[in-house]
Amino acid sequence: MLFVLCVKGELEGVGSMVLRNDAELCISVKNPLSDYEVRERVTLRLSEHVEQEDENSREPPCHFALKWDGAKKRSTLTVLTEAEAKAATKKKSGKGKIAVNMPRELNSDDSGEWVPVLALECRGLEPYAFHPLSDEFLITSQGGVKFQEGVDLSEGDWGDYDAENDSAVSISDFQSKFITA
Repeated sequence: MLFVLCVKGELEGVGSMVLRNDAELCISVKNPLSDYEVRERVTLRLSEHVEQEDENSREPPCHFALKWDGAKKRSTLTVLTEAEAKAATKKKSGKGKIAVNMPRELNSDDSGEWVPVLALECRGLEPYAFHPLSDEFLITSQGGVKFQEGVDLSEGDWGDYDAENDSAVSISDFQSKFITA
């Protein structure tokens, strides 16, 4: 099943906000067949894949895997590239329909709007919460200055100062949710 992480926030002085390719993400997942089996705050790195269960496995590489109690196969989560996400949504929406533009970066026009930033293919598990850590996102000010370190949205707000352009750069009321696509 395809899940999409959508985020929103009030942007001030932000030209763009994009998920870093090497980000470490923290999410909570649940067993779709059980009301009580969950794994809270599991982490995965976008730039790393989990080892196959055995050498003869035909499973494609994934970013996170676990085996629920009593399950014969492991459940997997795979982060999709933009092209893979477009192909998956186009396939699901039917022939001739236009694929959704996801994942994508937030820009200044997206202030207060939900924006898809990450697409996940999940088999045997469902993500239900995103827990921001620190430095998952790369922020570029409207003046073009990049903020690569110290971008911590775990409390829902982040701010800095673009000295080159004498302007404040901030994100407030940061929220996230997973939707099915």
